[in-house]
Amino acid sequence: MPLETKLTKLLGIRVPVVQGGMQWVGVPQLAAAVSNAGGLGILTALTQPSPDALRHAIRETRKLTKYPFGVNITLLPSINPPDYEGYARAAVEEGVRIFETAGNNPGPLIKFFKSQGCIVIHKCTTIRHAKSAERLGVDCLSIDGFECAGHPGEEDIGGIVLLARAAQELKIPYIASGGFADGRGLASALALGACGVNMGTRFMCTVESPIHQKIKDKIVESTEKDTVHIFRTLHNTARVYKNAVAQQVVALERRPGGAKFEDVRDLVSGQRGRLVYEKGDPDVGIWTAGIVMGLIKDCPTCEVLLSRIEREAEEVIGELQALKVPGKERAKL
Repeated sequence: MPLETKLTKLLGIRVPVVQGGMQWVGVPQLAAAVSNAGGLGILTALTQPSPDALRHAIRETRKLTKYPFGVNITLLPSINPPDYEGYARAAVEEGVRIFETAGNNPGPLIKFFKSQGCIVIHKCTTIRHAKSAERLGVDCLSIDGFECAGHPGEEDIGGIVLLARAAQELKIPYIASGGFADGRGLASALALGACGVNMGTRFMCTVESPIHQKIKDKIVESTEKDTVHIFRTLHNTARVYKNAVAQQVVALERRPGGAKFEDVRDLVSGQRGRLVYEKGDPDVGIWTAGIVMGLIKDCPTCEVLLSRIEREAEEVIGELQALKVPGKERAKL
């Protein structure tokens, strides 16, 4: 029996799983494959070099799937910021009605999307930021625990406590992000009050993922110990794969007096990171990965992956229901 949650009803999807926005990874072939498999595929706007290129990617995705998909727009700290407004308008004009937002000061973007009748899922790493986004009128929150790849925030709060706190504090639906790869994880997220999960690293390691097969193989070979945090001293913490470049960045940060971004800019350039995915060399640059690598043991199609997650979650939920003993009275307090 399919799982029905607030997320599946809100988005019109079958499986309560969202493919998170990922730079260089969130492209039409993956987004369409996730949506075709029953989840919500996400195009990453900033993977495209311009708003017009995003228009083309949306049209390509629409050729590949008849199901809902969304667009991620992440607001990044930058001296020369991208044309966020241009990306947002292009996506709305192309008929996209589901958006994943993340980053600092999302208010204007959220206001624009809501004025256009769109559904907004906003990513947060703290309850404080989640409540702020709730006040801005978002429809759903993506709660990122300390386990997540990319930017886990600066407060180091693990998913179990963060999700339970969300159940206490939030009035709108939320999904769980960070450390999810299978049906057991989905069932646990639902038990903690979430209405679904967001997965990034797990979708990197699928047949339809656009990254080099050697990187997919590296993910399968790796464990939960193979990530490291960089930019901690710059208060812009990021969880990335623990390779030579990442450890060089950490060493620079640990020098007396620390490091400025200028000291590490060349090491962490986005173009070097892109080469990792294109050339299949895991050590050529910085690349994002979560500790969930410890749970990833294969590289299936998105259809096989989501069908398996759906089945496993149903089995776990059934096992939990079987723990209830009919007719047995609860202990009196």
